[in-house]
Amino acid sequence: MKSIDPSNLNFSDKAISHFLNSLESRGKGKGIQIGVKKAGCSGYEYFFEFVDNIDTNNILFERNGCKIYVDKTSLEFLKGSLVDYSEDGLNQGIKFVNPNAKAVCGCGESFTI
Repeated sequence: MKSIDPSNLNFSDKAISHFLNSLESRGKGKGIQIGVKKAGCSGYEYFFEFVDNIDTNNILFERNGCKIYVDKTSLEFLKGSLVDYSEDGLNQGIKFVNPNAKAVCGCGESFTI
């Protein structure tokens, strides 16, 4: 990743590789959906799910052959964010670096806007 576009959703090469590997391991799917929903102790949390049926209302991001779908409401919460994949000892997974989040809960699963 060269730079982060503050008006867009950005993905690291590691995150794209992780999504592609997940789709390959699953053996089916048209892509990954990323979004934000009301939940968690801080108000909002991120979600990921496999896409088997495309919702034409979602916005498509395609990187290195990986299709990532985001609904318009979630994109407003995610603009300027970097979706990354990190491995730290036994902890590994997708991580959001979201400049719109004002606070993150202690467990790291939810955030406040």
